[in-house]
Amino acid sequence: MDKDSTLMPINIEYNFSEDYFKNIDPDGQNKLLNYWHKILWEKQLPYNNKYFELETNYKGYYFLYHNSELGEYRFTSDSIINSYFDYLATGRHKEVQSIISSFPRDEIINFFKISSTIGGYIIFPIGNGNTLNQSRGCNGKISDRFDLTLECIRLFYDNKHESSINPLGSSICRYINFFKLFKDFRGYCEFFLLQDLITENYSKIKFFLPFNGFTGKAKPSSAEEYNIYKNNCILFLHNRNKRIAEYIKNK
Repeated sequence: MDKDSTLMPINIEYNFSEDYFKNIDPDGQNKLLNYWHKILWEKQLPYNNKYFELETNYKGYYFLYHNSELGEYRFTSDSIINSYFDYLATGRHKEVQSIISSFPRDEIINFFKISSTIGGYIIFPIGNGNTLNQSRGCNGKISDRFDLTLECIRLFYDNKHESSINPLGSSICRYINFFKLFKDFRGYCEFFLLQDLITENYSKIKFFLPFNGFTGKAKPSSAEEYNIYKNNCILFLHNRNKRIAEYIKNK
């Protein structure tokens, strides 16, 4: 991507799926995505109104960097919606692959492309052991689902860190100073424009699939479940993209 294109204003319809098809990870290698994260998340923190400045491409690396009296932080982009499209290409997780294969390929590709719009990305801190991004992808109780990740973050702010209750509790606590910047769950959700995945009183998550605690399978286990999951993810992405567009308009 040339120098001028990295200054392209945020377009909620633009998707980064082309990078994936070229075996490029946009989270770690796309300058435009990095720049858009700076536009979105460089702003005043909730409650204390201190400005959270972000530097892009720090020392030549594609992550964002902050250093002030608030602390020193490095961040990477993370794609937050797993369409499971890559399972078709890699052959991983045969059960889920067989479920996805029952849907028209164009439908799954469309879901993947929508997931690759700016509404499908967030930043997480790095540099203190396993990142939250890594942990949520490797933990079978989460299986890379962002609704379940956000539930773990909600539990953290409710002082529920034990692994028996919160599968990502230890990973979140590893970056406790970052999460303290937002004071509470509402502050975190409003900062990252996640209101469309929570109830109005910030007490519950609008799960992509019915949730009865971290006891069942996180991945869709039937075509019906996958369809529900897909439709709820797309609804969230549509609403968050609209929220992002409104935020940029009023910024």
